[in-house]
Amino acid sequence: MTGIDASPPSYWYSDSTDDERGARVMEALRAYRAAEMSMRRRTQASMSMGENEMLVLRFLTRRGRQHHDVTPIDLARYLGISTASMTALLDRLEKSGHLERQPHPSDRRKVLIAVTAHTESDMRHVLGNMHAQMMLATHGMSEAEAAAVIQFLERMRGAVDGVGTAPAPIAHTSGTPDVAA
Repeated sequence: MTGIDASPPSYWYSDSTDDERGARVMEALRAYRAAEMSMRRRTQASMSMGENEMLVLRFLTRRGRQHHDVTPIDLARYLGISTASMTALLDRLEKSGHLERQPHPSDRRKVLIAVTAHTESDMRHVLGNMHAQMMLATHGMSEAEAAAVIQFLERMRGAVDGVGTAPAPIAHTSGTPDVAA
């Protein structure tokens, strides 16, 4: 043997029990994310759209069900893109019949954006079965299990939400430097 371990430890954890358990959780999360990204690509292909277009339609559908008005600026902020890019995206979606622009009822300077009935139907058709399968996966969870999953996902969202905005201090549990996942 040359002194080099045949299977070096993962770059994101040490030999502690907590880190080993955390690595199993992270691997399961990575596998889920890969499956979800694959599903998103299939959905985008079946609807002949890019990711931003799908995100806009999902956002509009969700907000519409909550009876909230949505403006182009709301969408640009949601996606983190310029208003000029948002205008071009909305033009494409309007031209394809997926959304409509409507005048604001009380502020003539504003325009409201909404999905068309056809788009609602298409999205229900394309996403309905997948959403039903996802809901079935949650059936049988106890309140404590659901709370644990929600808390974990909220902590993970918080951990990755600021990535790339400002360097955060990294706590090391071993002599091995941490590397972003």
